[in-house]
Amino acid sequence: MPPVPAEWELEADIVVIGSGATGMPAAIVAREAGCSVILVEAERDIGGHAIISGGNTPLGGGTSAQKRHGIHDTPDLLFRDLTDWSVVGPNGFPDYRYNDREIIRAFADNSAPCFEWLLAHGVEFIDRAPDPIGGNSVGNSVPREMHSFAGHWPMPSSGKPADPAVQKTRMSGNGLMRFLEAAARRCGVEILLEHRMTAIYRETPQGGCVLGIAVDHNGARRNIRAKKAVIIGTGGSTGNVNFRRMFDPRLTEEYCGLAGMPWSDQDGSGELAAMAVGASLWGFYNQIGEFGSNVTKPLLIGCQYNYRHLQWLPGSPVFDKARASGLYVKDWQDVVCVNMLGRRFYDETGGQYIANNYNSIEGYVQGDWRNVERARYAPNNWLNAAMAGIDDGHNGGGPIWAIFDADAVEREGWNPKPPQVDVDAGFFFSADRLSDLAEKIVMKYQRVPMPPTNLEATVARYNSFVDSGVDEDFAKPKPLHKIARSPFYAAWATPVVHDTRAGLRINAKCQVVDLNGEVIEGLYCGGESAGGFSQHGLARAACQGYIAGHVAATGALPPTAR
Repeated sequence: MPPVPAEWELEADIVVIGSGATGMPAAIVAREAGCSVILVEAERDIGGHAIISGGNTPLGGGTSAQKRHGIHDTPDLLFRDLTDWSVVGPNGFPDYRYNDREIIRAFADNSAPCFEWLLAHGVEFIDRAPDPIGGNSVGNSVPREMHSFAGHWPMPSSGKPADPAVQKTRMSGNGLMRFLEAAARRCGVEILLEHRMTAIYRETPQGGCVLGIAVDHNGARRNIRAKKAVIIGTGGSTGNVNFRRMFDPRLTEEYCGLAGMPWSDQDGSGELAAMAVGASLWGFYNQIGEFGSNVTKPLLIGCQYNYRHLQWLPGSPVFDKARASGLYVKDWQDVVCVNMLGRRFYDETGGQYIANNYNSIEGYVQGDWRNVERARYAPNNWLNAAMAGIDDGHNGGGPIWAIFDADAVEREGWNPKPPQVDVDAGFFFSADRLSDLAEKIVMKYQRVPMPPTNLEATVARYNSFVDSGVDEDFAKPKPLHKIARSPFYAAWATPVVHDTRAGLRINAKCQVVDLNGEVIEGLYCGGESAGGFSQHGLARAACQGYIAGHVAATGALPPTAR
């Protein structure tokens, strides 16, 4: 922790770090409670990961939307769902067993009030019943997922508004965050863009109250005093290689396609700054459990930022950093996936980790030990095989390349040229011969040369499986297409890091807790920077921001909470 400054350039009652789904609700709630609020955002625009998300918001416990559609839900039902030890996924991993009961109780009690608060502050959702679409560890008993829509604002992914015909039906976090931004500005939240938090100040390095933060603004340091509280909503840590490797040593530098970048980074800055003043981390299992979207299989290949639900297009305000849109893969029958040595490692059509959702377990009975037997076994091991590496002593699995030919380009309707693919940065290669293609694959993450004979042998063997109709190596369902006509292509198809589900230890009031189990006075956190909660996405972030803003401003939980 740097020395406490003698002078402060700015001050407010509440200082909020990050303008995403945690920070924006926290700032609005605190401002409407009578506090002055400064919200600092590292990037050029508001919204963080939330604004480029799918807008899926599983707030339940008896929302007006659930009631309108005849869905019976209560805070107690929601709490029991999200702490049900008996639920396991198709690969045997439990979604809820390691959730912090105190945190889940606060979420369950405040979930419906938070939903009504969002509605009252202008947020609109697609006009349909709550459903399971996009649900990720949201409980098995009843549907809870609502979806904000794209709206009329420019989409971060394209720089243009969605087609007017689908602006109120296309799922997107764009609408959620733009409605909240408008509410924040109306009520007088001071929003400072391009202000990157670099430190949190406390009276002493390990004691006393939090006093404020330091920020970097285009190279200039500014100190901002927080007279009452600092709220961390920085969005998690999966973009910080050394931080994420505390949970999973495999996730080395080559996993450089973090979902949401380059719009916003999950750099661990909030966690690191809080740890520097004594904060504890919490809930590590939820980060390494093989469920949900902590790591995903790409659906866009040939580009660095290839998250399956987000495609960057020319015109996006960050396309200069994204560099390419990627090629969308329909069913993985047109490619073979190889590791650095040019060898296949798994059935290309294999799935990724999935999470529990409404009706995921047929015949589900809350808390019943038989739920383990009711789960349908499916290991979903493409990701594990991809990250296993090449037995060269390194932890990281290395790049995965999708290999295909000119016929695949025609079948898929691909255009294998920039800006669809990223040639200059080494995420896409082409050649007239497979041997030449292997030799061309030279880039910063390809730590060993790909032997040309390996790639040639791999493709020849795969082509024989197309002839026989049986994949004798990995049981790919009836291989359909040979890789035979030049030119040949190699497109980046490496797993993508996404969710942060471990972070700072907080209590029910979203107060940050130290290694002695004591509250750090004046420091709050929510969303993906907080640990103890396995659920993906917007609902826990918004609800915890709602709680943190109330407690920081008033000292008490929202009045509707028990």
